[in-house]
Amino acid sequence: MVGIRQARYFVAVAEELHFGRAAQRLHMSQPPLSQAIKQLEQQLGCQLLHRTQRSAALSPAGAVFLDHCRTLIRQAEEAETAARQAATGRGGRLSLGAVASAFSWPLPLVLERFHEALPDVEIRTQEIDTHEAAAGLLDRSLDWAIVRQTAPVRGTTATSLYADRFVAALPVRHPAAEASGSLDLADLAGAPWVWLHRHISPDYHDAMAALCRAAGFSPVPNHWARSVTSQIAMVECGLGVTVVPATASASHPAVRFRPLRHATATIELTAMTRSHPGALAERLTALATRLTTAQAPPPHN
Repeated sequence: MVGIRQARYFVAVAEELHFGRAAQRLHMSQPPLSQAIKQLEQQLGCQLLHRTQRSAALSPAGAVFLDHCRTLIRQAEEAETAARQAATGRGGRLSLGAVASAFSWPLPLVLERFHEALPDVEIRTQEIDTHEAAAGLLDRSLDWAIVRQTAPVRGTTATSLYADRFVAALPVRHPAAEASGSLDLADLAGAPWVWLHRHISPDYHDAMAALCRAAGFSPVPNHWARSVTSQIAMVECGLGVTVVPATASASHPAVRFRPLRHATATIELTAMTRSHPGALAERLTALATRLTTAQAPPPHN
């Protein structure tokens, strides 16, 4: 296999067409350079240069080889630059996952500001369920994730971004939809409920259940969703009522969101990384923490 040093030697001779000038350009003496080119030709099994006492000329094989050497050197330089940028958090690639509701807030703001600061970073994004985040981080298919709270997982680190309160989500035709002020959750005890499977997001499911128990009832689910977004979509279809994090409650004209009276339970919005994240993931966590602290989510309707 041709090495980068060999490629640099050959390019210098091929461009100068003179071993002495090429040696000066490479800051080395001529005999080692001549020997290196001879060894390269032996390695390849073909003549790259036609030599005279005063100059050199490219053979047909040498002309073809020159183009590939230039490409090899350019790619090596690009790889070095990319590695340095990634090490310092100024470039590279970042794979992130997020629960569906985070694509409404705060992810758009976070990614906009991140791209403004680091336009050369390539970001690849996918929707995930909370329970998928740790596995994705540990198998390195993800570098960063934003989820609805999660129990600590060995090898990962969780950073709280926002303590999200719950609101009731009601179909627009529900009797309590147009009332003003806060709603007593117990008033919804007998309504058909849209619920979330526990394995999708255990902390979120348990917080919903605790909220209802604190209001004096345990809802009987009529419909099952796999994300906060699909919960709201089912409510929008008129199938039932539910509770959702307030940050997920913007821009749904067929759903009415009501604050809850006496409800103190919250669900954390959390950024997750590996325990030893790269510089890019660290910068994204720092940015998300700063933005979610400084800027409130949009109000619900």
